[in-house]
Amino acid sequence: MSTPQLSNDPGQQALYTLIQRSIANAGGWLGFDRFMALALYAPGLGYYANSLRKFGLTPESGSDFATAPEMSKHFGRTLAHQVAEALQVTGTDEVWEFGAGSGALALQLLDSLGLMGVSVKRYTIVDLSGSLRERQQDTLKAHAHKVQWIDALPEQLSGVVVGNEVLDAMPVQLLVRKSGVWHERGVVWSADALQWQDRVTDLRPPMDVPGEHDYLTEIHNQAEAFVATLADRFKAGEAATGKGGAAFLIDYGFPESEYFHPQRSMGTLMCHQLHKSDTDPLADVGRKDITAHVNFTGVALAAQDAGLHVLGYTTQAHFLINCGLLPPLVDAPLDEKSMAQKLITEHEMGELFKVVAFGTTEWEPMGFAQGDRTYAL
Repeated sequence: MSTPQLSNDPGQQALYTLIQRSIANAGGWLGFDRFMALALYAPGLGYYANSLRKFGLTPESGSDFATAPEMSKHFGRTLAHQVAEALQVTGTDEVWEFGAGSGALALQLLDSLGLMGVSVKRYTIVDLSGSLRERQQDTLKAHAHKVQWIDALPEQLSGVVVGNEVLDAMPVQLLVRKSGVWHERGVVWSADALQWQDRVTDLRPPMDVPGEHDYLTEIHNQAEAFVATLADRFKAGEAATGKGGAAFLIDYGFPESEYFHPQRSMGTLMCHQLHKSDTDPLADVGRKDITAHVNFTGVALAAQDAGLHVLGYTTQAHFLINCGLLPPLVDAPLDEKSMAQKLITEHEMGELFKVVAFGTTEWEPMGFAQGDRTYAL
C-alpha cells in the first residue's frame, strides 16, 4: 500500500522531506519505530510537536480525541486521592506528570490536592511539545508558582509520577509473520510515496504465538526502556535524599497472554484523527495520532528487573471506584454524572484501560484494594 504526498501545507511537506531524508540516510529502509518517532515527535513538525489541536470532546473543535481528564473533572479529582496517599507513604511533596496533554489533569490534581490540604511543593511536567506547553501554561496559570516544565528526565527524582495515555504513544517495532517466517516491518520511499517493506528478522515477540498463520504485532522496547530509566532515577533520588517514589501509569492495553493471543493477528496499531480511527499510519503523516496498545506484562517486568516493586495492576474502573469516584456523583448534575460514568463503564473506558503502579518500597495503594489483577501479568 502506498500513500502519496498530497499536502500543500509547508509544515507537513517539511515532515515528509525529513522522513525521506531519514529513509535515505538509513540505506533506503526505516524501521517503523524510527518512522513513528519522526511522525509524532520531529521538532516543530511531528504530530505532538506541531500547533494542531489534539485534545477535545468533538471533531467540530478541530480535535482528534478526548482523554479521561477532558471527559470528566472527576477523573483527576479521584486520582488525587491516590496521589495524596502516595505522597504521604513516600514522604515527598513533588508530583511529576509525563505527557500532560492539555493540562487538564494537572489542573484537576493541583486543585483537588489543595482542597484536601495536601502540600505540593512542585509539580513538574515532562513534555516534548512546545505547542502543548503553551496551552498547559495557560490552563495552569493559577498554579504557576508550583509548576515547572522540562523536556528530559533529571538524573534523580523523588515523588509521585503520573502518566495518562503516555505509554501508548511511545514508538513500537512492528513484527509480521508471513508464511511462517518473521519479518520486521519498515517504511521505504518509492514512486513518490511512503510504502511498507518487510525484512526477515531474528526479532520475536516476547512469547510464542502458536501456529504459522500470518500475524502482525508490536514489540515495545521504548516503553520498557522508559520504565527502566524511571526506576534508575527513582533509585538515584532515594540514594541522594532517602526518599523514594511511586508511579501510576494509566493506558489501554492487555497482559502478555492477551496481547499475543493467536487470534489477535492484526496487531493493535491505530491512528486517531477528528475522532475517527484508522489503521494507516502512512497517510496524512503529522496530522494524526499513532498509537499501540500497551503490553503491561512487558512494562511490569521492565520495572521489576530495574529494581522497582509492582504495587498493583487493575482496570481503570476498579481503580477509580477504589479511590472514591462514586460518592461525589450521587448529587452531581445528570450530564456530569453521565460523562463520569464513561470512565468506568465496561464498553467505554472501564475495562480496556488499565492502571499499573510501581514503587521503590512495597505497599498497597488504595486504588488496588479490590480487583487487583497483578496475578494476570
